[in-house]
Amino acid sequence: QLQFVESGGGLVQPGGSLRLSCAASGFTLEDYAIGWFRQAPGKAREGVSCIRRGGTTLNYADSVKGRFTISRDNAKNTAYLQMSNLKIEDTAIYYCAADPRGCSGRFNRYNDWGQGTQVTVSS
Repeated sequence: QLQFVESGGGLVQPGGSLRLSCAASGFTLEDYAIGWFRQAPGKAREGVSCIRRGGTTLNYADSVKGRFTISRDNAKNTAYLQMSNLKIEDTAIYYCAADPRGCSGRFNRYNDWGQGTQVTVSS
C-alpha cells in the first residue's frame, strides 16, 4: 500500500505563496509518477500537476500554469508543489498520489491517498 503525508498548507492572502510537501512511504518514489490533486468544497477532486519518473512535468489545470511548479526529491522520497500568486479559487484540500504507469489527471485511477493538506486563500 502506498502511503502519503501531505503538509505545508495554511491560510494565505491572495498573491501569497506556499510550498506543499508530499512525503511518501511504502514504495520507492523514483519508480512512480507523482500527481497533485485538489478538492474544493462541493466539487470533484481535480488534477493539478504531475511529474513523471524522468522529471518532466505537466499541468492539468490551465489556471495554475505559470503559478504552480511540481518537483521531486527521490533521495528524500518526497514531492513538492510550489504555489505562487495564489488566488481565492485555489482554496481546496490538496492531495498527492502516485502511479508507476505514468501521469493521469483522473483521480479514480489512483487507489491510495493521504489525508491531504488544507490551503485557504483569503483576505
